[in-house]
Amino acid sequence: MADNSTITMDQLRVGLYVDLELSWFEHPFAFSHFKIKSEDQIKIIRSLGLKTVRYNPALSDSVPAQKNAAPETAPKPVPEMASKAAPEMSQEPEVVETNPDILEAIAAKRVMMERNKAQREAAARIENAFVNTAKAIRDIEKDLFVRPAETVRQATELITQIAESILCAPELAIHVMGDKTGGEELYFHSLNVTTLSMMMAREIRLPQEVVGVLGMGALFHDIGCKDIPKRILMKTEPLTQAERHLFEMHCQYGVEAGQRLKFAPAVLAIIGEHHELFDGSGYPEKLKGESVGLLSRIVVIANHYDELCNPLNVAEALTPNEALSLMFAKLRSKFDPKLLQVFIRCLGVYPPGTIVQLSNGVIGMVATVNTTKPMKPVLVIYDANIPKAEAILVDLERETDLIIAKAIRPAQVPREVYNYLSPRKRVSYYFDAGQPGQEGGAV
Repeated sequence: MADNSTITMDQLRVGLYVDLELSWFEHPFAFSHFKIKSEDQIKIIRSLGLKTVRYNPALSDSVPAQKNAAPETAPKPVPEMASKAAPEMSQEPEVVETNPDILEAIAAKRVMMERNKAQREAAARIENAFVNTAKAIRDIEKDLFVRPAETVRQATELITQIAESILCAPELAIHVMGDKTGGEELYFHSLNVTTLSMMMAREIRLPQEVVGVLGMGALFHDIGCKDIPKRILMKTEPLTQAERHLFEMHCQYGVEAGQRLKFAPAVLAIIGEHHELFDGSGYPEKLKGESVGLLSRIVVIANHYDELCNPLNVAEALTPNEALSLMFAKLRSKFDPKLLQVFIRCLGVYPPGTIVQLSNGVIGMVATVNTTKPMKPVLVIYDANIPKAEAILVDLERETDLIIAKAIRPAQVPREVYNYLSPRKRVSYYFDAGQPGQEGGAV
């Protein structure tokens, strides 16, 4: 901790920002460095067997107390939590009886550790489901025109399963995916747009059969790109006017492909309108306002957001927070204003994948947003003393004293923090609609 001094136990005061210099598992607090908020916290710190702690004057609201000439004898260390500082005192039954507040804090830490373990297991399960879904989409696209009837049936079944999972769950958590996602990157855009579109549909309470149509349109919105030369699709420099005109034909080509596959008219409308913008500046027909269908207006928002986060040229990628801010602040006229508000409400001001600084100075990355409480996400926390694979997960719904102070660009964080948090070069989302203790929610 920079800009710090060492103080003794008798100098502790409410308002000091301290660093315990203990492993996260050796004390009962959510963080190893924090601002002292109560006398009870001081009692707990004194019980940990430490002779001194560091404090940061710049982050403190008070100054240390004057040293006592004859400091009080600190309470004896609590069992299990003081093994590093005083192992010989680790079996003291009388301490268990006389320190109920400390025992309660330690019990809370154990619960938090178990919760972290369960959250990591859930994340692994969800990422596995995400990869399996991307593989299913790959197989569907590969066989689409070889076995059209069968693959359309498979696609419909897949979308139905996703729709049921999303719509039937009391709460819906949107997760940012890890980097090791199985090499199905080509299919992530379709899956992202589908997931985000259906998330919005849930929020505005569309009927399940309509959500199924939305899902099919979102999944196949770019089907017309199969008829566009790869040199144009993969070009990272600005397209020429002729190239741009050819690229924009993918909407028409997509509708024609959908007709061959016997897609429903509502699905064809999404494919044809997914680049039409609310202010009439889109293509191919320059439709304006509500002349663009409701389901198409949903897909337009999800598609545009994902293109900002995941452009062909990774160097031009915006962070999730930047993409959402840009769409709201500068591009707002291009989207249905009510649906844009829905989108922001679902993802929160700090979407999954955003690096943030908390009110206590700690840096973390938004890992999961509960769509019913988007301002209270789950964060992966940077702590150099904890292995990356065991990183602390902090749920801001539970840590009521903490708030997000600001978002940070990945380039602005130190390299070791960046590598620890592993902000994704390409941001992908999936959902968890399962209930605690169940395996539901993943397709």
